[in-house]
Amino acid sequence: MTIFSQRILGIDPGTATVGYGALLHSTSNDLTYLGSGTIQTPKHLEAGKRLCMIRSDLIQIIQEFNPDILAVETIFFFKNAKTAMAVAQARGVILEAAEACSIPVAEYTPMQVKQQLTGYGKADKRLVQEMIASLLGLPSIIKPDDASDALALAVCHVRLKYLLSSALEPAS
Repeated sequence: MTIFSQRILGIDPGTATVGYGALLHSTSNDLTYLGSGTIQTPKHLEAGKRLCMIRSDLIQIIQEFNPDILAVETIFFFKNAKTAMAVAQARGVILEAAEACSIPVAEYTPMQVKQQLTGYGKADKRLVQEMIASLLGLPSIIKPDDASDALALAVCHVRLKYLLSSALEPAS
């Protein structure tokens, strides 16, 4: 049996708030909560300065948690084009920061995340938050929502890349 552990940093992109959540996945498929939080940018700042803050803070977070991979939410349908553009810009900065730190990126849709955590791709946010707290053995749900969403991305990555692939491997 090969022994390994992998650090996954989930990132929930945004311009005003970027959520992050780190966990450790070990050989026995244990998930250990390492930390979570948000990057906040002031609304009064110009877009370029906000994006620069996101990049700088994210690089510090990458250095702190030393992840093996970033799990990032993909852009999905937005009713507001202005919001979609701002999130797309933040995602670009996040992807560039990962590349600058030589960290590979895996991308997941909100529906994939909900499906992996709850078994239902249209589950509500509260159910996803409760599943994260339960899976990570936490006494309560993670707040704010952006941090919990980031942890959900990290758990989704583990489930899609490790748990499902190990279930498909032939028994020895």
